[in-house]
Amino acid sequence: MGLFDKLAGWLGLKKKEVHVLCLGLDNSGKTTIINKLKPSNAQTQDIVPTIGFSIEKFKTSSLSFTVFDMSGQGRYRNLWEHYYKEGQAIIFVIDSSDKLRMVVAKEELDTLLNHPDIKHRRLPILFFANKMDLRDAISSVKVSQLLSLENIKDKPWHICASDALKGEGLQEGVDWLQG
Repeated sequence: MGLFDKLAGWLGLKKKEVHVLCLGLDNSGKTTIINKLKPSNAQTQDIVPTIGFSIEKFKTSSLSFTVFDMSGQGRYRNLWEHYYKEGQAIIFVIDSSDKLRMVVAKEELDTLLNHPDIKHRRLPILFFANKMDLRDAISSVKVSQLLSLENIKDKPWHICASDALKGEGLQEGVDWLQG
């Protein structure tokens, strides 16, 4: 559960509720990552593809979190922008083994970063280069290069290699957010 506690502290939030957008192409592992970040007694055993979006709400001792898990299927991506105004942080998940769709992920990221509701806000963005357990996975450094993350100058961002099924790499994201 640490990620969301740390995020709230890092953002200096005094509010009781924090809105996090979890974005990325379909089949990148967004729902699995969110599931791993929830308290263990709230985790789901069977993860299915998200249709449209799902809203996960859970509480820590001091805060209530609302995580918008947005479907990455092409026909639903235009819905993302309806939630940008409410977002206080973004988790962007990339399937690091899907080299063919890396260009599509970059296009979606560029569209996100240039949206009027995002462009002039200093939202932290945590990238997970997910599925590092797969044989075809490329390194988080290579993912960062393919997505041109070095060009993001006006927002704090960090990329972590992750394997959401095992929960590997998620702690690095937590560490960055609390740093």
